[in-house]
Amino acid sequence: MTSGAVTSGGPARADVDVVLIGGGIMSATLGTLLQQLEPSWTIRIYERLDDVAQESSNPWNNAGTGHAALCELNYTPERKDGSIDISKAVKINEEFEISRELWQHLVATGRLKDDSFLSRTPHMTFVRGEKNVDYLRRRYETLSAHPLFRDLEFTADRSTIRSWAPLLTEERDADEAVAATRATAGTDVDFGNLTRQLIDGLVAGGAELRLQHEVKSLKKTKDGRWKLRVKDRSWNADDRTSTVTAKFVFVGAGGGALPLLQSAGIPEIKGFGGFPISGEFLRTSNPEIVARHQAKVYGKADVGAPPMSVPHLDTRVVDGRSYLMFGPYAGFSPKYLKKGKYLGLITSMRLHNLTSMLGAGLKNLDLTQYLVGQLAAAPETKFHALQQFMPTAHPKDWERITAGQRVQVIKRDADGKGVLQFGTEIVAASDGSIAGLLGASPGASTAASAMVGLLERCFPFRFTKWRSELASVMPSLDGGVPTDARSIESAGTAVPESAFVHADGVLDAEVYESQADSRV
Repeated sequence: MTSGAVTSGGPARADVDVVLIGGGIMSATLGTLLQQLEPSWTIRIYERLDDVAQESSNPWNNAGTGHAALCELNYTPERKDGSIDISKAVKINEEFEISRELWQHLVATGRLKDDSFLSRTPHMTFVRGEKNVDYLRRRYETLSAHPLFRDLEFTADRSTIRSWAPLLTEERDADEAVAATRATAGTDVDFGNLTRQLIDGLVAGGAELRLQHEVKSLKKTKDGRWKLRVKDRSWNADDRTSTVTAKFVFVGAGGGALPLLQSAGIPEIKGFGGFPISGEFLRTSNPEIVARHQAKVYGKADVGAPPMSVPHLDTRVVDGRSYLMFGPYAGFSPKYLKKGKYLGLITSMRLHNLTSMLGAGLKNLDLTQYLVGQLAAAPETKFHALQQFMPTAHPKDWERITAGQRVQVIKRDADGKGVLQFGTEIVAASDGSIAGLLGASPGASTAASAMVGLLERCFPFRFTKWRSELASVMPSLDGGVPTDARSIESAGTAVPESAFVHADGVLDAEVYESQADSRV
């Protein structure tokens, strides 16, 4: 797209129904849902860079994991009594299924041109040491008892692990205890490709996309709308500053969402802070190495490490080409966006969130220690972390790339004390006229579920009418038969019993019995 481009399905307007700030996966998903539900509404997207999907949604700024809790240990914590809590894993798996149902519907209806953004890639967990092997075995036993994880495999046999992912076992100490789980239904997602396709569909449907336009401030008007001051960042702009009035605003600006919500002055943002964390990955395109590892393999995070720093050795498919990527290595930058300003952290500090941020910092000294250790680590020390996964790794085959900025959300708990909030957090005004999304993983993978939740929260009276239409596209929203199962039925292939299970793990007996001829 050209510098300062305005791409539109119709004439530019000073007043619109919906403004989406940020050209990433969240804005693209929300805009797509709204355009389907209310095709007469006018939508405008503002992106401060010269193309969409350039920050967190860019394929090299994220790991591309279709987060379904198949391999991520931080979603299955161990309780004090030794049992494994899988409640978060179940929730994330369900939410990812909702995203997949939406994508499948959009491909089937021509809204997405194809599904090239999605690649089948097995998800594995790999651990070392007797204690971790025991934990992984108990995790497997608990997860595999749930219908959503019935196909999960476990092994502590090296030859089996070698058949799954040979680079994990070659030249490894024969006395080291190892174990792995595998889910062959895992995915790699090019969220950049997906975002571009979604926004292309939005523009084709009449939405307006303004690139190199940055929203500088938001102010509530007397009639309940929002007045946005927008700066044209292109070099040849006729008017540097303009304003637009919108009935509803979504702030999907990644790390830039916090200061924009603060600018809006909504009371709901009080107490929220954000600590920026940058990251690096090691990447190889060596075809001999890439061909020998077809999986996303997650390990166990170091003590004190944030969930976004769980080490993993991944197959990545970007623009149809396969790579391997290992990381992430945590770093620090005061910027809230990779292509943002260095004063991002400083300018977001307020009296109402300073105590939250200080309190969270004191409570999580192990996290601070981890970040300092990562920053101080020598290159050879960082590379050794890869060799713990892949003993045969050699520096000549790998290059370092900088990942996107992530903002660790900090909020007040019920006692008014600062705590870290992992995952994503929707912050919305009480009248539903403005909302934003803060946080990171599992983030993009659960975009559909997150945006449906946002619609319900911001448009409660309309949502009653919308829900049936949304459920027809994403059956899992109401515990229905997943879209994947329906497509299998139509092809005359047997359907697994797990396809007829509600979100809470209870079998839908009526649907199950009605499909007796097609299930297994």
